[in-house]
Amino acid sequence: MAAMRLTVNITKWQIFRLSIPIFFSNLAIPLVGIVDTGLMGHLDNEKYLIAVSISSTFLTMIFWSFGFLRMGTVGLISQSLGKADYRELVYIILRNIFIAILISILIIIFHPFLIHVIGEIFETTVQTNQLIQKYISIRIFSAPAELVIYVLVGFYLGIQRTSISSLLIIILSLSNILFSIYFVRELNLDVRGVALGTLIAAYLTTISFLIYTYYFILKNYKVIPRFNNKRIFQFKKLFKLLNINFNIFIRTILLTFSFFWITYLSSTLGEEYVAINSILIQLVIISSFFLDAYAFSTEGIIGFSVGKKSEKMFLSCVKNSIILSFITGLVLSLIFFVSVKEIINLITDIEFLRYLSYKYALWVIIIPPIASFCYQLDGIFIGASQTKEMRNGMIISVAIYLTLSIFLVKEINNYGIWLALILFMILRASTLHYYFPKILNLFR
Repeated sequence: MAAMRLTVNITKWQIFRLSIPIFFSNLAIPLVGIVDTGLMGHLDNEKYLIAVSISSTFLTMIFWSFGFLRMGTVGLISQSLGKADYRELVYIILRNIFIAILISILIIIFHPFLIHVIGEIFETTVQTNQLIQKYISIRIFSAPAELVIYVLVGFYLGIQRTSISSLLIIILSLSNILFSIYFVRELNLDVRGVALGTLIAAYLTTISFLIYTYYFILKNYKVIPRFNNKRIFQFKKLFKLLNINFNIFIRTILLTFSFFWITYLSSTLGEEYVAINSILIQLVIISSFFLDAYAFSTEGIIGFSVGKKSEKMFLSCVKNSIILSFITGLVLSLIFFVSVKEIINLITDIEFLRYLSYKYALWVIIIPPIASFCYQLDGIFIGASQTKEMRNGMIISVAIYLTLSIFLVKEINNYGIWLALILFMILRASTLHYYFPKILNLFR
């Protein structure tokens, strides 16, 4: 799909059209988690499901902590596109790829420490702990590929080629699913199978799209992507990138920790609550990826409007994207209302896990429209590169959320985990709304 020609008045249809391919790619992402959970949930011991839930959530927290490799790339790329500075556009990609590889090496080196941290946090049986170690010892080596994918996705979102970024994610997710099914079902590799599936799929996708991106840039921008130390490592540009990335890093690590906190609180109630909440959180992730489609598609438009200094374009994009996101949240709630039990049954056939999951399914149903506001505001702030405000808003939200969650779990057990999560979504939206007027100063 060609890049959309943007006008001053950004319509709902323009946003929806850009979001369509992201819907499909974002649907593919949680399918990986659902398939992995389903593969483990249908084995003869719930410890496989618990081990994959804990270890994959922990690694997701680690990798998502470096989500600035996508988010920082989007804002800077779209702003460079608005200024028609194509050479700098290439250097932004190369800077972030260099940072991604450096971070990946450090993650791999320190992965024995990460395994130790999990053992200290979670009170699991010896068998569960052994399964966690098996998973992480394989999956950790996918870090270079997975983090470079963040950069590539950020580039294509920044230039409003959402169909290409979506194709990348779909190929990654589907190949992950196919490899995981083969390794678990045919080779009986249990947790090692789902970890290997992710590892192989990540490298195949990354190598393929790095080659594609080289020729894409050459064809569309008439720039040869080559490594130039002096241009890539300019102190001013590198400092700006690191400042933006550090703020997003703090914001993202707090966000991912908040979801990891759910797993921790669940473990304090018992291993069965880790299992059921991991099942239900997959549905929350499904809804978040659908809602994030609007945030992803508008990040590039917001950055472009900032680069063009067009406040009218910016405000029309903000208004229409928030409306679309909220309506989609209502639709998702309706879908979950009529099908949540069937989805749970697909994920696991362990009867007591099904029964417990049904008890808490209502929380999953009411989350999407409430969460739509914080997801969309995230995209607006990312596109405008207003990362300091995002960081501050997240610090405030997480501090209140952690305090409330501890109190609520003591009072109402597992219901408290889900009530605290909803309050967290409201806090995120409220703090970003407070900082929103600062974005408008960019157009003054």
